[in-house]
Amino acid sequence: MTTDLTLLAYACVLTWVMVFSASFSRARAWTPSGAKLALGNRHDVPEAAGAIARAERAGKNMLESLPLFIGLVAVAHLGGRHNARVDLGAQLFFWARVAYWPIYVAGVPYVRTAVWYVAIAGLALIFSALL
Repeated sequence: MTTDLTLLAYACVLTWVMVFSASFSRARAWTPSGAKLALGNRHDVPEAAGAIARAERAGKNMLESLPLFIGLVAVAHLGGRHNARVDLGAQLFFWARVAYWPIYVAGVPYVRTAVWYVAIAGLALIFSALL
């Protein structure tokens, strides 16, 4: 399997881990009725705060970015445009997203945005290979 497709599979796993861990952390914070709230319909749940809220936002951000990554990698392969730029773009995207998650959860401003731009640059690099 090519590097970009491997990283695409890893990005899907990373997304699942990000979303699941944020959800799990939030449910644990709902003590003593955490299990009841987590297993219920969640109509009246308390707002998340701090690192848990940041983890949820990081997961949502990844859910917004992942379709772009999937689409660009798919078009590169289906269009016969897979090359070293696509692999480099996939590496930039994936590793920036790996770094982004703990930086966002820790609440580090500015660096989080810079790392996000690296991931976007990775997507742009993949797109440039399609032109």
